[in-house]
Amino acid sequence: MTQPAAPSTPPASRRRPLWAHALPWLITLACFAYLYRRIDAAAGPERSPFAYLAEVFGGVPWTQWLALMLPYSLLYLLVDTLVLWRAVTWFNAKVPYTSLLPVRASAYILSILNEQVGKGAIALYLNRTRGVPGWQVGSSMLFIMFCEFYYLLSWASLGFALEHEKLPTLFRAIPFIALAALLFFAGFVVWFRAHRVPFGAALRERDLLRAFRQARPHQYAIIILLRSPAMIAAVWVYSRAAALFGVEIPLGDMLGLLPAIFFGTLVPGPFRAVAVALWPTLFPEHAMEMTAFGFVQHNSFVLFNAAIGLLFLRRANRELFGSVSADGSRA
Repeated sequence: MTQPAAPSTPPASRRRPLWAHALPWLITLACFAYLYRRIDAAAGPERSPFAYLAEVFGGVPWTQWLALMLPYSLLYLLVDTLVLWRAVTWFNAKVPYTSLLPVRASAYILSILNEQVGKGAIALYLNRTRGVPGWQVGSSMLFIMFCEFYYLLSWASLGFALEHEKLPTLFRAIPFIALAALLFFAGFVVWFRAHRVPFGAALRERDLLRAFRQARPHQYAIIILLRSPAMIAAVWVYSRAAALFGVEIPLGDMLGLLPAIFFGTLVPGPFRAVAVALWPTLFPEHAMEMTAFGFVQHNSFVLFNAAIGLLFLRRANRELFGSVSADGSRA
């Protein structure tokens, strides 16, 4: 077996401007200022917001909550790895699912600090073990991210169709966003699959877009379907978890709300602040409970994934940094 090819050298990255570093923190500060005003108003003049918040946390049956969240985090890891495996085997190399699982799990540890660093660990693994150039791996990651947007939008559209009368006015934009996204997708696929295009021919041939050049329309749908069990589980888990925080949200309502709220986690910034701020906005009569619920749900999920990643860290390090023997196996 030949040894893996040397890592491809990407173009020198430009230094990010100061505003790009500051923007996620400014968004986070604005969200927390908004949440504090909500909490302060809900607490009233007779008690402090922090005392009220402590009451909410004190009333949550944490054992039941853990019994919901830990299996859900494990299921998410299995589904997330399945999506990664499917895209990598399509566009990069034949890699066993069981080989990707520890690397995907361990990458969650790095993703606490920066999601792109976590993706970089996966790219490094594929480069060292299969000789896949880094930009080709990046293309597959970009394909997965593109499909994730349509995955969230598809579920949000389904929830709107089922529960539009119960959803806030803000969510009435979903059908228009879905229509625009479908038109864009049709043009996007045609642009990549046409023999000749009126514009962007050089852009289309770049390595970072390699997966899109190879992808067939049904492969986008397959990625959405493969990820969907995680959404089905999330709707049930979040509905049950909200009840533990004292707020009953029927499954139908949660189906309409949760995919749109998950869009908030795509906004850069620590503590998933945008997604957290959406919960008390949607349930103003339970501002305190939903603030606590949103903060705990979105951030503990990240921490649980990282904790699961620690269980696979030793094997992932061996895969990433173990020496390559003469027969191509890793020590």
